[in-house]
Amino acid sequence: MSILLPIAIGSLFAGAVYLLLRRSVVKLFLGLTLLSHGVNLLIFSMGDGLRRGVPPITAADGTTLPGTTDPLVQALILTAIVISFGILAFILALAYRANQAVKSDDLDDMVTTDRL
Repeated sequence: MSILLPIAIGSLFAGAVYLLLRRSVVKLFLGLTLLSHGVNLLIFSMGDGLRRGVPPITAADGTTLPGTTDPLVQALILTAIVISFGILAFILALAYRANQAVKSDDLDDMVTTDRL
């Protein structure tokens, strides 16, 4: 399991970079989606280990108990999911409007706004 997670993160980043370099708005959207998933897995892997079935419990003085997971990582991932959803929704609306105006999803056709 410890080697599978870095391979999955690297594959997501490689696929995201490949799709971001394409000339289609749809592939740009899919690349940003893969990039956000890769970042979420990277944040998840930076936690203090993979512990299955252990709740994030802290002591009364704020220190984590031995054998528990870090709740900060979970909060960061939840925040990243919400932010990436908002950005992707905005890009999807922008791509839809650009497709209506230019009648193409190729970025080379979207060089000017004189036709609007």
